[in-house]
Amino acid sequence: MTLALTWPPEAYLWFKTLHIVGVVVWFAGLFYLVRLFIYHREAAELEPPLRAAFEEQYAVMERRLANIITTPGMVVAVAMAAGLLSVNPAWLQQGWMHAKLAVVLALLAYHAFCYRLMGRLQDGRCLWSGRQLRALNELPTLFLVVVVMLVVFKDQFPTGAATWFLVALVVAMAASIQFYARWRRLRAEGLAATAAAEGGERDHAAG
Repeated sequence: MTLALTWPPEAYLWFKTLHIVGVVVWFAGLFYLVRLFIYHREAAELEPPLRAAFEEQYAVMERRLANIITTPGMVVAVAMAAGLLSVNPAWLQQGWMHAKLAVVLALLAYHAFCYRLMGRLQDGRCLWSGRQLRALNELPTLFLVVVVMLVVFKDQFPTGAATWFLVALVVAMAASIQFYARWRRLRAEGLAATAAAEGGERDHAAG
């Protein structure tokens, strides 16, 4: 008797429901966690009193998000996925499932790497720039798109124009975020330079 026959009829639906909930929570945590890393890293550019306060606050937010939301979401997603495979062991013989499991392993590695980055940020040893962290933050989007497509299309994974258009759209979105961040930084620097110049002119006129 196989393990699949020992589950009650509704087990598959419960596993699937909780798996979807876990995936949503996990990805939501990953998306916001690296965004906090970006803010944490850019806080180093502030004046010392503000820098210490912001870095401490971001460190607390990162730990809470990672330990209370992101990692529990990952545990639920993986545990319920194991339940789904126990109900449908034949999936382990299919190519699309092998590809999906490979993506999930990459996502788990990404999750672990985020913990490593979090530790380095809190120790003041992170060498990643804000721009590099923004690029890193786009990886979960690619993982999510690939996983969803594998689940929907299975062994009929599309490789035509529509797929490449979707990939191009994701890349364009990532690039636009990078360009916007750069524009915002340059604008802030320009405003700061203008304010400093105007202040110098006022001081000169007053003198």
